[in-house]
Amino acid sequence: MTAALLTAASPCAAQVTPAAGYVPPDDTPAIRVGATIYADYTVQTNPKTKDADGNEVTSNAFNVTRTYINITGNISHNIAFRITPDITRETESAAAGTSLAGNYVFRLKYGFVQFNLDDYMNPGRTGSWVRLGVQQTPWVDYIENIYRYRFQGTIFEEREGYLSSSDVGASFHYNFANNYGEVHTGFYNGESYTRPEPNDQKGFEIRGTLRPLPMSPTLRGLRVNAFWDKDAYVKNAERDRSILGATYEHKYVNAGFDYLWTNDQTSATRTAVDGRGYTLWVTPRSTIGWEGLLRFDHLEPNTDQSGTRNRWIGGIAYWFPHQGSASTSLLFDVDNQSFHDFATPSPTVTRYAVHALVNF
Repeated sequence: MTAALLTAASPCAAQVTPAAGYVPPDDTPAIRVGATIYADYTVQTNPKTKDADGNEVTSNAFNVTRTYINITGNISHNIAFRITPDITRETESAAAGTSLAGNYVFRLKYGFVQFNLDDYMNPGRTGSWVRLGVQQTPWVDYIENIYRYRFQGTIFEEREGYLSSSDVGASFHYNFANNYGEVHTGFYNGESYTRPEPNDQKGFEIRGTLRPLPMSPTLRGLRVNAFWDKDAYVKNAERDRSILGATYEHKYVNAGFDYLWTNDQTSATRTAVDGRGYTLWVTPRSTIGWEGLLRFDHLEPNTDQSGTRNRWIGGIAYWFPHQGSASTSLLFDVDNQSFHDFATPSPTVTRYAVHALVNF
């Protein structure tokens, strides 16, 4: 479904004569509907919590963490669109004391129009477009097409609050010839899709990806990536993120590593805070649906102070066989987050879970 959005283009008509059997592009309007569901049963073994009577309990719950309704389509072979409502539980403090607190709420995750440029920029290949609206951001969307476990939890940079998967803005994407890579860049509000723009500052984001050996049978899946997010909280108060990394895709394994640098100055009158961290993950795969998940995140949120956060994730998943782009999976995993050398000690958080994904 999503792939149909990205490939809705045909070779330039001016290059093929009717005598050569030219088939005009299909400009018939079309619309498709799909859905995504994330559900889980999670047990937190550490730390223990207390109920209303003060009894020590092991927290556990059935959850539906996210549901999407995906509406995609095209007006012509050059104009496509996507509308994705996001239904999630309201947990923000702003909702406390209101009728929304604890309820599932409806909000817009994606809502954009896409103008395909392949007829003009990429005769004979696809992947060049401009998007306007609420849309995927360059880094998170790219990584999650390789790391398929968002239904367990978001990628490192998003989970730590440094990046968002969606924002309002305008972006441009271009695929290089012969599968050597791509570039995705754009201007965004910088506040994510969950908050309005509070001022005049905009975020510039760019990701460049190089596939150095696209013809190699074993190394064509290797890609080297660089990302930069130049933003500001207010005038003269920077909010910057830089990432360097690499990903690898193969029939039997997907893997990735990236290193993050951050700079945050919430006001021009406050001192900037520099952070750094990295993530390493690998998902060994079989040909019969079974797949492993191993991931380690490390973050130093303030390089001028002591204190680091580590997260280990391990699990085994079964991906049910399907035709087309549909996917269904069950994941059994453990998620362990520990805190080291902070001025205020925090307990290790350990969770065991069964996560489920349905996507079609």
